Amino acid sequence: MRAMTRWMGTGILALTLAASLASASQGNRFPKNQGHPQNQGHHAGQWLQQHRNMPPEQQRKALENDPGFRSLPPQRQQQLRNQLQRFNSMPPEQQNRMLNRMETWEHLTPDQKQQARGLYQRYQQLPEERRQALRSSLQSLRAMPPEARQRAIESDDYKRRFTPEERDMLDRASKLPLAPPEPNEHAPEE
Repeated sequence: MRAMTRWMGTGILALTLAASLASASQGNRFPKNQGHPQNQGHHAGQWLQQHRNMPPEQQRKALENDPGFRSLPPQRQQQLRNQLQRFNSMPPEQQNRMLNRMETWEHLTPDQKQQARGLYQRYQQLPEERRQALRSSLQSLRAMPPEARQRAIESDDYKRRFTPEERDMLDRASKLPLAPPEPNEHAPEE
């Protein structure tokens, strides 16, 4: 979980502020192949999806042959190689979750991405036990329809369990387009 959180970047972590409000502050993690008409519009999640069934050595070669990758500074290239290696070490279901979150991130507007980054920064300043409480609640909120999310956040139960700052974070995170709940998550009883 911690490796995934580091790998994803600030934005996604704010999106799912819970189970893995994964981070995307440094922008694209894999080449977009901009400037190549056949690949325009591709993003990191698509690159990983297209190359995930290749053996790791072939993936590395594909990455290193990508014009976008070759234009990066050597330090950034090494970071991407390391991130690809970490992705390949994950179990398939964790890879799928990561790809889903990356896809969600790619469809956010610039304003939503900025909001997500700001939420993540606030989230990181909380003590670990409070972050865990927010992660748990956001998992529940993700499984609810929007109206139920708002009712839950405004409920007396949430007012007892969370500070006004924490409820504001949950409210803002719940208004961003959230990744779908994980298969083992379900809507709590209301």
